Amino acid sequence: MKEIIATENGPKAIGPYSQAVKANGFIFVSGQICLDPKSQTLIEGDIAKQTERVMENLKGIVEAAGSSLDRVVKTTVFLSDMNDFAKMNEVYGRYFTTSAPARATVQVARLPRDVKVEIEVIAT
Repeated sequence: MKEIIATENGPKAIGPYSQAVKANGFIFVSGQICLDPKSQTLIEGDIAKQTERVMENLKGIVEAAGSSLDRVVKTTVFLSDMNDFAKMNEVYGRYFTTSAPARATVQVARLPRDVKVEIEVIAT
């Protein structure tokens, strides 16, 4: 059995996918980019500003599913430029201060709407 998570605390899905799906005690959050949930517009700015918006989106969705960032067990970070890793990591680290989740970080050729970062998470 699965439960679809939809909340105003994260950007609306812009395609045939859910913000998150809860199944078997896990919450699978779709990759988030730097869309402002209120206006559905991209946040302008450098990798740090974009990462902060992404993390706030993830936090809002995970909390709407009845969990928290403290319960995230795995993340995948997609960067358009690996040279942005240090600045992304600095902001990311502020959201995972204790018991950091497992993580993979990869550079990709292109991200939706040409953003600099997209992050997906799995939480309990």
